[in-house]
Amino acid sequence: MVNMEVVVFIAYLVFMISIGVWFFVKNRSGGEKGYFLGGRQMGPWVTALSAGASDMSAWVLMGMPTSIYALGLGQTWIPIGLAIGYTLSWIFEAPRLRKFSIVADDSITIPQYLTNRFLSKSKALQIVCAVIFLVAYTIYAASSVKACGTLFNTVIGLDEKTAMYVAAVIIISYTFLGGFSAVCWTDFFQGLLMLGALLIAPIFAAGMLDAGAASTLPEGYLNPFTSWQDIVSGLGWGFGYFGMPHIIIRFMSLKSQKDLKKSAVIGVSWTVLIVLFATLVGVIGRMFLGYDEAVEGNSLVFITMTRRIFPGIISGILLSAVLAASMSTADSQLLAAASAFASDVYKPVFRRNKAGDKEMLWAGRLVVIAISIAALLIASNPNAGSIMDLVSNAWGVFGAAFGPAIMLSLFWKRFNFAGAVAGIVVGAATDILWLAYLSGTGVYEIVPGTILGLIAAVVVTLCTKAPGKDVEALFDKAMAYADK
Repeated sequence: MVNMEVVVFIAYLVFMISIGVWFFVKNRSGGEKGYFLGGRQMGPWVTALSAGASDMSAWVLMGMPTSIYALGLGQTWIPIGLAIGYTLSWIFEAPRLRKFSIVADDSITIPQYLTNRFLSKSKALQIVCAVIFLVAYTIYAASSVKACGTLFNTVIGLDEKTAMYVAAVIIISYTFLGGFSAVCWTDFFQGLLMLGALLIAPIFAAGMLDAGAASTLPEGYLNPFTSWQDIVSGLGWGFGYFGMPHIIIRFMSLKSQKDLKKSAVIGVSWTVLIVLFATLVGVIGRMFLGYDEAVEGNSLVFITMTRRIFPGIISGILLSAVLAASMSTADSQLLAAASAFASDVYKPVFRRNKAGDKEMLWAGRLVVIAISIAALLIASNPNAGSIMDLVSNAWGVFGAAFGPAIMLSLFWKRFNFAGAVAGIVVGAATDILWLAYLSGTGVYEIVPGTILGLIAAVVVTLCTKAPGKDVEALFDKAMAYADK
């Protein structure tokens, strides 16, 4: 059984690397825009599943089901919040962000877009954004690397730290070589695999349950209304989608506005199914496996359930979904951080816009390696926290920092550069300080961070000079933009 799982894992990893090699050969002359944004040539299926897969990291197969497995339906407010937030981001944010990013000097990164949106010559916003990117993405990537280590250690007995290094090398390889196109296409296949695995495992497990399995659940387990903190915090996860750079950059990469509606339907449907069946994995897993401290402690509900039900070759395919979830998020995070540093710090600050395409590509690739090494150090630290902890920390910073500023830039003509800077700084600072000193309140830090970031952005905008007519004209041009 173990041998077949290993064979499947190796075949899967070789396939992922081959995609990176393919796009490296195909797009060697694609330049900065091709490497970091795929030349804005992504179709609706690839964009939708790539956005979803880059969002749903290993925590959706390991962290979230285990949380529900251990604590009950009070934790389902997180998937509910995610489903609502993701749907609203496709409806309200995606159509405008694609148009605004094109009109704003064809921006290819979120920091670049926010600077160009206000026609600012100051690099302060780009640098602040890039710093937040590098810190938060390193933490986020660490969760994916940690998940890979846990998977290999559990399935084939490979030393957890060794497994983390192997996973990091694979992820670096295809991100390093193929850039955005490779990341999107690998995420597309990985998104399909994740959905298939989450659909199959709980259905088969449910069919094997005894008639009275539900009676084994502890009292109150099926009650979702546990506390107002759980409800507010769970729904607050939805705020993250409006400011999550590696997800919303997919909106910017779409080939046309016409493809956007189709992509939205695909993406939202995929995400709703993913969070629904991840919840079922937790509940059915509790009835199928009973309570086990080792399962909870190592986030192993999905892995243990799958290995008990299926023979080696099938479990190998389904468990590859955990690899898919880990790598599809890590690669997107690495690329987003690399693009932010290369395009928003290295080129304008260190090279004063003198860097050519080839130099930019290598600057981005070196950042990919640097962040990967830092993520490995965090993941291998036994005090780093669980997979879910790492994800929630990074998710909170991104949502609180960028969500209010990006949405105001798309919907408020009066919004200005000073307001954007204030919103980002206050949102990020509030999130971090709340986590450090007020986490005992039981309220997820993204909620106060987003609220105070929004208030700061609005107040500073109203207290400072209105944007010039040229900035207002850019807003009007973006609103009237239509693909040729």
